[in-house]
Amino acid sequence: MKVLILSTYSQTGGAAIAASRLLQALRKNGVEATMLCRRNISWGPERLRKQSWSCVWERMAIWCLDGFSKTNLWTTDIACCGQDITDTKEYKEADVVHLHWVNQGFLSLDTIGKIVKSGKRIVWTMHDEWPLDSIWHYTDGLSKAEKDKWIARHVSEKKRKIYSSGNITFVTCSKWLKNVSEAKPLAEGQEIVTIPNPIDTEVFKPVGHKQRRCVLFVAQNVNDERKGIKYLDAARELLDDIEVVALGRDIPYIHDKAEMAALYASVDVFVTPSLQDNLPNTIMEAMACGTPCVGFNVGGIPEMIEHKENGYVARYKDAADLAEGIRYVLDNSERLGKNAREKVMREYSEDVVAGKYIEIYAGKNS
Repeated sequence: MKVLILSTYSQTGGAAIAASRLLQALRKNGVEATMLCRRNISWGPERLRKQSWSCVWERMAIWCLDGFSKTNLWTTDIACCGQDITDTKEYKEADVVHLHWVNQGFLSLDTIGKIVKSGKRIVWTMHDEWPLDSIWHYTDGLSKAEKDKWIARHVSEKKRKIYSSGNITFVTCSKWLKNVSEAKPLAEGQEIVTIPNPIDTEVFKPVGHKQRRCVLFVAQNVNDERKGIKYLDAARELLDDIEVVALGRDIPYIHDKAEMAALYASVDVFVTPSLQDNLPNTIMEAMACGTPCVGFNVGGIPEMIEHKENGYVARYKDAADLAEGIRYVLDNSERLGKNAREKVMREYSEDVVAGKYIEIYAGKNS
């Protein structure tokens, strides 16, 4: 069995990291797997080189269609143009085509349509709502007028025609996203299952000694309102005797996996005040390192953090309860950390997750 994984990026962002980790997990479990990513622009300013011409054209189209507003420039995708991967050796040889996050100019709807018509086994891991929505990655808080834009209706109808053959298995990383997706019109007649992302528990593991009374927060983009940094700042004001380290703001983001694992393992608590999230890699990484977590009751977070069993689930947007959760975990960190590691080994290890995907590839519902 040959599996081709498609992902816009290989390491940039949580979805890309999850795709790369699955690639590694599959290979460790005897699957011949490869991955193709978007080809970036090879010249010009650095910020431009990180994109592709297909992404640039699509952003221009979104900007024009949205009345020359930048508001939804990166929160929507219309998949009007992309890169045709169907002529590559990897695609032609693949028995299974496994899509992940393929937006921002990687795969157009036309190319996705070609893949669906190919007769190959197709699996699509959803890292947000876009595959079974219209143009939106997340729909929470959207008005009816925004959901009913003509371009949203147009894209939704095009997806409906592509999906009508019903030969795609959609995989959500969390039960929360599965529930959200099943309520969408495009989900009618589609197979949707839940499989979490995998993690290398030999890299992310408990090591060394904890820094007592130390709390860690991690975000590549702390200015993203969805990361909830303002609630962490408010909680900090209530935690005078506790050191809070904010990676990505107080100190530069670390990209080396071993260094990141050592940092997770060295602190007592990992806190994620995210206001919107699927199945955060950061929580999984911290738990694998034996570090209990605190987060809000939103998205897939309460599926990972079991309240007062391996961490603390705070009331949504409640900074005081977030602070209370940090105190609780600090007072019970040894017990909670042990339980956190055990949950990761039981549910998120490479062997467990790869095994579930291999069953899906073979046409067995997990």
